[in-house]
Amino acid sequence: MNRKYPAMALACLAVCAVRGAHAQTSCPAPQGVAFEQQSWTEIQRDIGCGFTTIIIPVGGTEQSGPYIAVGKHNARVQALADEIARRAGHTLVAPVVAYVPEGSVSPRTSHMRFPGTISIPTDVFEKLVASAADSFRVQGFRLVVLLGDHGGYQAALRKVADTLNAAWRRSGARVLYVPEYYDVVPHQYADWLRQKGYGADVGKHADLSDTSLMLAVDPDMVREQALRQAPPPTPAQGIYGGDPRRATAALGRVGLDMQVSAALAAIERARAP
Repeated sequence: MNRKYPAMALACLAVCAVRGAHAQTSCPAPQGVAFEQQSWTEIQRDIGCGFTTIIIPVGGTEQSGPYIAVGKHNARVQALADEIARRAGHTLVAPVVAYVPEGSVSPRTSHMRFPGTISIPTDVFEKLVASAADSFRVQGFRLVVLLGDHGGYQAALRKVADTLNAAWRRSGARVLYVPEYYDVVPHQYADWLRQKGYGADVGKHADLSDTSLMLAVDPDMVREQALRQAPPPTPAQGIYGGDPRRATAALGRVGLDMQVSAALAAIERARAP
């Protein structure tokens, strides 16, 4: 009898080892956080393994003065959404929404007064974001996070979230609109820059903060040599207040950290029981 116990113990250990190995292989870490870089079977597996939060990063294609490429918002929100997803865990990132309201085309208003801008009507934008969110809900995502990098459509994102949350009330899913992600830039970050002696350089668009944030994300999208040699900026250039010429990546990293922290805190609150 006693001799049977070691054999039984070894058999049990073998079975447990097989089960443990199977558990590890059935829920491997995704190949990054990008939704669009996975197959449908990998996404299905991820959802089954608890990856039920997805971020919809909303950018925009607009003029940002002579010194920043027009894809500024798309590049920034992509980089930050990826970082937020990695740090939040169990989160994927949807493709960036690059077509957003940027002004009228007839007559040309707001950023549409400049080449390099693409605009769609607000109602079309709202339907686009809502339809994308619904697509994720029916697949099994339980928390859809709306992350908007541009100020012009923040009210529309809030409206989409409120409308869908009312419609999804019994579904177990919800939309999280994160105003804090955007609000950091004109408030906490701008205040920090002023405290550091850059008050005269802070404006509303393509200024010191905008340019510094872009330098920290992708310096290739900033025409830095032209920027350093530029005369004082004017609204005719698409620079609304402030002065971008003292922008640096080091300054930008502070603002990016603030945005990431604000978004992470909002996601953690939404996930709390």
